[in-house]
Amino acid sequence: MIKLENIHKAFGNNRVLEGLDLEVPRGESLVVIGGSGSGKTVLIKLIIGLLRPDSGRVLIDNEEISHLPERQLNKIRQRVGMLFQYGALFDSMSVGDNVAFALREHTNIRRTEVRERVAHYLRMVGMPDTENLWPVDLSGGMRKRVALARAIAYEPLIILYDEPTTGLDPIMADVINSLICDLNEKLSVTSVTITHDLASARKIADRIAMLYDGRIIESGTPEEIMSSENPYVRQFVTGSAEGPIKVAH
Repeated sequence: MIKLENIHKAFGNNRVLEGLDLEVPRGESLVVIGGSGSGKTVLIKLIIGLLRPDSGRVLIDNEEISHLPERQLNKIRQRVGMLFQYGALFDSMSVGDNVAFALREHTNIRRTEVRERVAHYLRMVGMPDTENLWPVDLSGGMRKRVALARAIAYEPLIILYDEPTTGLDPIMADVINSLICDLNEKLSVTSVTITHDLASARKIADRIAMLYDGRIIESGTPEEIMSSENPYVRQFVTGSAEGPIKVAH
């Protein structure tokens, strides 16, 4: 469903990705881990076409998107839902209007069907009867759930999660993790999550891949990654200051 081949991406002299290769089979829940500044967000933006690689190929459902014009790229994006790190709700819109946004912008379905679909997906994320609330009325966890309802309301084939548990307490983080697992199963989507939250990674991943030095240095099941003998992976999963990964001061 998602394939990146020999991806290079730099910003000035800062080389972020250098020869990255990654494949995500249809229906898999992949979690990408790595330190701050390792390129995880750049990777997500390449998959959705918000950034283009300097070289290499990005394929979504066997279609290369690396050089598509914007109009064709928008058609690809309609297959992809994204949960942004802090929700990115429109503060000037009600909860219902936030969830309905893509449906109104990109489809011609009837108003009654839009309302029904909004109510359905709000119920699915545990937020029934909240259409008339405003983002300012919501807690951090509620905002994440509304943003997730918006991401799935268009019924995408792929969902991208950018640090889904950032800013949440451990209990609410586990609620969001459980919700992601439930949605992946019910909707049969392919998902890519970027996070440094290892508890989240262990719970939601079919496979974990570690990004370091511009490449995927290892991937495997959660159990394989947590018991890896690779010194870079081992240092990251144990959270040790000692090891080959140097921390900038």
